[in-house]
Amino acid sequence: MQGYRLLLQGLAFPEPVPIFAAWRPNNEHEAEIASEALEAGALKVTSVLLGDETFGKGAFPQRYAQAGGWVLAPQQLPGERRSWKDDLYDYRKETIELLFQRIMQAADLKECRVKGEGRNGAFVLASVWLYQICFLADYRAGKPLAHIKDHLDCARWRISSG
Repeated sequence: MQGYRLLLQGLAFPEPVPIFAAWRPNNEHEAEIASEALEAGALKVTSVLLGDETFGKGAFPQRYAQAGGWVLAPQQLPGERRSWKDDLYDYRKETIELLFQRIMQAADLKECRVKGEGRNGAFVLASVWLYQICFLADYRAGKPLAHIKDHLDCARWRISSG
């Protein structure tokens, strides 16, 4: 929805899965939203948080470090030569960016099918957590973890459109 954004935290290992999501207006700073969620205990502290440039600025890296984690953002990458930090940060594109796309595709989030800010936010967040529930069900059943869309397509097929 124009003017809003999904802030998503996901695990990258062993498989990408969402563990935190927030729906906020675009004018709210992502790192501030994450800081507030960190203080409230909603944002999970992991060994490493691979974040975009926004998360490498301001007080967020220090707050996250105080909570027991480390933020790796473009600002923390070495300027002179490539290191293991670059390789780790590149992994973000293969996991977190892919996770975001999988959620969008599985829930068919090209457009929100509801009207109103609150309903749009609820729809987007419900889509994230539905993805997480399907992921967990497949994980527990020992099934492939990248087939969440199959669950949702099967459910859509069972719902009559008329």
